[in-house]
Amino acid sequence: MTSPQGERRVQIADPAQRHDLIVLAERARLLDESAVIRLRTRADALLGAWVATGFDVLAGRVVEGTVRPADLTCAADQLAAALRTADPSGSVDPGYPMDSAWRGALPAETGFVHLDDVPATVLAQLARSGADLSREQGAHGPPASLLEQEVLHVSGDAGEVGIPMRCALALAAMRFLPDEPDAGEVVRVRISPAWLRIDARYGSVFRRRGGAALLLR
Repeated sequence: MTSPQGERRVQIADPAQRHDLIVLAERARLLDESAVIRLRTRADALLGAWVATGFDVLAGRVVEGTVRPADLTCAADQLAAALRTADPSGSVDPGYPMDSAWRGALPAETGFVHLDDVPATVLAQLARSGADLSREQGAHGPPASLLEQEVLHVSGDAGEVGIPMRCALALAAMRFLPDEPDAGEVVRVRISPAWLRIDARYGSVFRRRGGAALLLR
């Protein structure tokens, strides 16, 4: 389905950057077949792409591209299909508007302070342990008590924060961490007054501090 009068466009000229956005959309669909993806122009003129993970955690990554209008939401499957068949200019119609499907706020681009770096192997192992426990729960999925369990405590000059299992599971589900991180590879933990942010090799996850973020459905 095309958008009205071709008013909505996404343009990503670099094939590698298009591939990155396709992968993000496809991973979101593995978590939710009806997943939507929100695209927003950043102050640095790059394109921020956001999805809900199903763990009350937002996942995002940044690519080089443009979007019209500057903030739109579309179906992840339609965007991925359009990008796969894009012409060399990389300009595509993202499909039918889904802006009303995104009910939550996005984190600000600025205002985060660095707490500390954590070995990527630590979070990868925590995510594997959490996934094993989740599978033991069967179709019901992981219990809330497991998701809320703080599996890591990070502190720095700017303060301290507990990292819940839901963040480790979201990093793993979106494959923002490699299965076998390189020796010395780290993830960066940052905080703002409202959000916890974890930056890994292939993307970042965000969790509202003090309670669940308002996410989709």
